[in-house]
Amino acid sequence: MDANEPREQGWTQFGAKPPAAGGFPQQDTAILPPPPPPPAEGKKTGFTGGQKAIAGLALAAMALGGGVAGAAIANAFQAPQIVQSAPSPSFKPAANAMTIADVATKVQPSVVMIQGRQAGGSGVVLSKDGLVLTNNHVVAANGQGGDLSVKFSDGKTAKATVVGTDPTTDLAMIRAEGVSGLVPAELGDSDQLKVGDAVLAIGSPLGLDGTVTSGIISALDRTLNVGGEQQQMPPGWAQGQDSAPPATIGGAIQTDASINSGNSGGALVNAAGQLVGINTAIATNGSNGSIGLGFAIPVNTAKQVADQLSTDGKVRHAFLGVSVTDATGDVPGALVRQVTADSPAAKAGLKEGDLITRIGDKTVDGGDTVVGQVRGFKPGQQVKITYMRGGTQSEVTVTLEEKK
Repeated sequence: MDANEPREQGWTQFGAKPPAAGGFPQQDTAILPPPPPPPAEGKKTGFTGGQKAIAGLALAAMALGGGVAGAAIANAFQAPQIVQSAPSPSFKPAANAMTIADVATKVQPSVVMIQGRQAGGSGVVLSKDGLVLTNNHVVAANGQGGDLSVKFSDGKTAKATVVGTDPTTDLAMIRAEGVSGLVPAELGDSDQLKVGDAVLAIGSPLGLDGTVTSGIISALDRTLNVGGEQQQMPPGWAQGQDSAPPATIGGAIQTDASINSGNSGGALVNAAGQLVGINTAIATNGSNGSIGLGFAIPVNTAKQVADQLSTDGKVRHAFLGVSVTDATGDVPGALVRQVTADSPAAKAGLKEGDLITRIGDKTVDGGDTVVGQVRGFKPGQQVKITYMRGGTQSEVTVTLEEKK
């Protein structure tokens, strides 16, 4: 496996098909019985501890069962006092903290729904005159020259054309035509993220535009192999629905914010309403729905790609020149199977059989780590590589070149 050719595994990307005509089926509804009369004056209101527990079970039954039975159970207890609803919870305890509602209100105008003949997804506005960043697999699912349109948060729509695509990082840029005065997303710094930070995912899952879900950063620096129509999935993992070529994404952000088909290309934002990632993939257990394992491309990677796409319509990628696989011994790392002649790796002295244990500032735990890290560097960049050879650890500095 070449360091610039990803291995395939079970990540699912999204290009959601439009909902069928008629939308979702209507659910049964029931008329609730009238509430009981107010308590007599002087009688203490509210629930006892036991009543609270029973009422909690009743409300759960109503949520699960629905219909008249659930409503009847819920109304069989004394009505609680009506109080003013609690404010939207804050992301952080500060005097100027933004609530979840505040963040959603700020970001929604910068997120669009992308519609095509074959599939759709989401996108993030980067310029006032219509540049929108999304996933390559959202664009690729509609074929070359496929008709695209975007729908904005105010309900307006516009045709869109493809500015450029980068299958390697699964990113693409499109332009909404004939628009002005859009609200670009405020870009954050994904290098500053910490596990546990609160985030929102905003996009159009299942064609439901403007959907907001909340969660936290569950993990950082994941390496993902996503895409590819002919992926071989491990048992219990869902087949991807797109026709994009495989992509290896290094430094991916993991979140438990609910992400589903159609969220691809949408925004992952922090507590300040700043874009920190582009939602891209989920892991599944055999279904197509969210199980709380979603992944996003870091905004720092996305910005680097977007700058090149908007300028040249293409992206230059770094090249190391080794084929690697996972180590099988006691020491974790990436085993070098082959070194391309006259490549940066060969010029730096790397050889077949070397065990790469660190690249840049990242510990290597397998071949995918090397691939993902190289994808995040630029041509011409110097990178330190630590490796084992014959039981001896060595370090070498490699000057990466542009992948041809």
